[in-house]
Amino acid sequence: MMGLSGLLGKKDLSYRTFEKWVDATLSADLPEGIEAFCFNLYDDGKGQWSAEIIGAASFDPGNSDWACDEVFDNREHPLKWSSCQSWEKVLARMESHLRKYLKKGKYASLLRSKQDLGLGFVDGDLILL
Repeated sequence: MMGLSGLLGKKDLSYRTFEKWVDATLSADLPEGIEAFCFNLYDDGKGQWSAEIIGAASFDPGNSDWACDEVFDNREHPLKWSSCQSWEKVLARMESHLRKYLKKGKYASLLRSKQDLGLGFVDGDLILL
């Protein structure tokens, strides 16, 4: 019988799942005035993780609170997955998926057309891509 960590590892976030979620989110009618996007990550506890995408009306590289100036979010349709990895590895994997998406994703040009794109845990620092 496989242990809990083995089961959680098998549910880890694949690029394809990430890509489908981003595509579904960004295919919606987005409001005017989005200056930057941010991918917010959450540690839901016990190996459960989630992510949301927000669109912000402003961007300030010196103040990460720009990500709180939301004019759009997909909070009703978060991406949820299981992983027994540390938060650092979860962040690194999400960054890798996002960088790959920026190269070949369906809505990559939309994300690149804004002032910036952030990624990070809601209670931590942002990585600007």
